[in-house]
Amino acid sequence: MKSVFVGHIILGASLLITSMAVSQQSQDATTHADARTQQVAHLDALPSPPQESKAPAPKPAKHKVGPLDISINWRTRTEGWNWFEGNTGNSDYSLFDSLLRVGVGQTREKVDWFVEGEMASILGLPNNAVAPAPLGQLGLGGTYYVANGNHSNNNNGFLKQAYVNFKHLGPTGVKLGRFEFFDGMEVKPHDPMLASVVQTRIANRLISNFAFAAVQRTYDGGQFQWNSGSNNFTFFGARPTAGVFQVDGMDELDVEVYYGAFNRAVKTKHGEGALRVFAVGYVDDRNKVLKTDNRPSAVRASDLGKVEIATYGANYTQVIKTEHQGNFDLVAWGAFQGGSWGALTQRAYAFVGEAGWQAPVKALKPWVSLGYSYGSGDNNPTDGKNGTFFQVLTTPRAFARFPFYNMMNNADAYLTLNLKPWSKLGLRSEAHAMRLADRHDLWYGGGGAFQPGTFGYNGRPSNGHDGLANIWDISADYQINRMLSISPYYGHAWGKSVIQSIYPRNANGQLAFLETNFRF
Repeated sequence: MKSVFVGHIILGASLLITSMAVSQQSQDATTHADARTQQVAHLDALPSPPQESKAPAPKPAKHKVGPLDISINWRTRTEGWNWFEGNTGNSDYSLFDSLLRVGVGQTREKVDWFVEGEMASILGLPNNAVAPAPLGQLGLGGTYYVANGNHSNNNNGFLKQAYVNFKHLGPTGVKLGRFEFFDGMEVKPHDPMLASVVQTRIANRLISNFAFAAVQRTYDGGQFQWNSGSNNFTFFGARPTAGVFQVDGMDELDVEVYYGAFNRAVKTKHGEGALRVFAVGYVDDRNKVLKTDNRPSAVRASDLGKVEIATYGANYTQVIKTEHQGNFDLVAWGAFQGGSWGALTQRAYAFVGEAGWQAPVKALKPWVSLGYSYGSGDNNPTDGKNGTFFQVLTTPRAFARFPFYNMMNNADAYLTLNLKPWSKLGLRSEAHAMRLADRHDLWYGGGGAFQPGTFGYNGRPSNGHDGLANIWDISADYQINRMLSISPYYGHAWGKSVIQSIYPRNANGQLAFLETNFRF
């Protein structure tokens, strides 16, 4: 069955590539605060991680010991959680996490190699931030606590990355081993504004390293690229590692992910565009893990079938430059899913539309965007179909900065404002009005598989409601020097009827943190 499914994915990708010949992606360094400690900046062949829109950090110099390149990335974060409050459990607490990555490698004309170790620490976790269903884990403090065997203080070291990257093999390149992968970041647009839009609004929607989490994930597998002029073909197949919320990130999971994409840069009279056509295959062989969906628990417990899903999609991003009115950007992203959700047939979809304006004002360089994101939900738990869009192995916080939701069964209207008061400081604020796409489905959270016995997504009942929350947040990114930056964040959610029905004592929630990033 697996070989037939994989063949189906490859065939689907080939048909999409053949039928729609246009797209291009990016890979440098400026998306959501989620991903500030990803790829090693000194290796030219590696794509930089998605980061929050911020003042551009100076590119670190290469640090050598003899013929070897050395890198150190150390992120620390102090978090304050004020989760929605029910009749039991601790919703108000703080925690500390540290993510240290030390790498060694070489960059040569035809081949790069890189080995990186990680030391992850999560300290001060509350032992009472987990409550009976439907309250569940009251913020990430509860999630970290359960994922690490109910221990308040946790730390562990393991092999983060180890790969060989064969490049300049004519028009092709091959990477093999353990490495990070971000869908939508295969190639880099030449236009800096377009590159920023692709990194912040397109990349990481389906496959990523769960960058905001204390441990993150990598993939064991291979990546093939073929380039011809403005065209790029990328194929990726791998098994994700454990980690994300648990400090042991060494082992593989019994899950496979496959990805194929065609990218092409589009030159226009007044700007630049990028269009990608892609297909993603996902196979979850953990047939004893309880799936998260809107069926009764007894029915789900009896369903031991695999999750085998094919996602087909495309996106287009366009930047329009004007002489006096400023710069404009347009984003369109959409995907359809088929396959099997255990005993159910998977039929789901999602789409995103967004428009932005970069005003011709030099003082603050304001950039405002208005968008709408929709991920389908399931309207009938007994009809033999699963209509909930499945977000595969994503980084939720790239698009949910207060990460109590994701794109599944979610309709999100949002407004974003970016300001740059000066070169080392970037400010970002977002406002969201959210509801469930279908009131018969669940309120979903999570970002995919991260340990053998946990499905990776959680769900809370809607109780027949569809109002989820209004959210406002603000963050700052300040580059102190070429090696050190700090990033404070504050977000507030005003819960609507779905949250009020589960957390009657206080349906409002808050998250604040202070993050530091050191790169050497």
